Amino acid sequence: MEYKQLFANNRSWVEKKLKKDPEYFQKLSEGQAPKFLFIGCSDSRVPANQITGTSHGDIFVHRNIANVVVHTDMNLMSVLQYAVEVLKVKHVIVCGHYGCGGVKAAMETQYHGLIDKWLRNIKDVYRLYADELNAIKDKEARVNRLVELNVREQVYKICMTSIIQKAWQKEKSLHVHGWVYNMADGLINDLEIDVEKDFKDFAIYDYDNETLPKKDLQG
Repeated sequence: MEYKQLFANNRSWVEKKLKKDPEYFQKLSEGQAPKFLFIGCSDSRVPANQITGTSHGDIFVHRNIANVVVHTDMNLMSVLQYAVEVLKVKHVIVCGHYGCGGVKAAMETQYHGLIDKWLRNIKDVYRLYADELNAIKDKEARVNRLVELNVREQVYKICMTSIIQKAWQKEKSLHVHGWVYNMADGLINDLEIDVEKDFKDFAIYDYDNETLPKKDLQG
């Protein structure tokens, strides 16, 4: 059966690792101290370790359809909190990829089933940038631009969270990045998103902002 090949692959992988370092798995089992949290798409062609050339234990990973950040998603929020507050990662990365099937589906008007409820988050991104996207005549180019804009908005949502805001209140050494992976050439593109510069309405989420009318916000 096909799935049994996975066990054979596992045994072969273990043997190769042990040949290089007989204590590899012992050291790996003693704990983790990754510097990165990678929030990516569930697409099987976008494995975090492989595309970044990192080893086991270097990256803490969360993946979902189209790398979406939903504040009521307790899975993602738990991963984020653990990564930031316990593992003390220094970088949070939201990584999309060109040609994303989830983004393509979100641009369609047909029924897809349960996943439509998830894709609505990407439709909301399209609505925000509808004028720009509708002006792009080439369908593939429009999809890829929405991939970039989706990453941009998910970075924004990550930075809105109390988890990130609390971390920044203590120190500014935590960085949030937005990347897009191109499967056609294997390269990662850094969108170089700067939340405070790129999002003019971010101040309301900023725990350290001293310019807001605190009394009015507190009621």
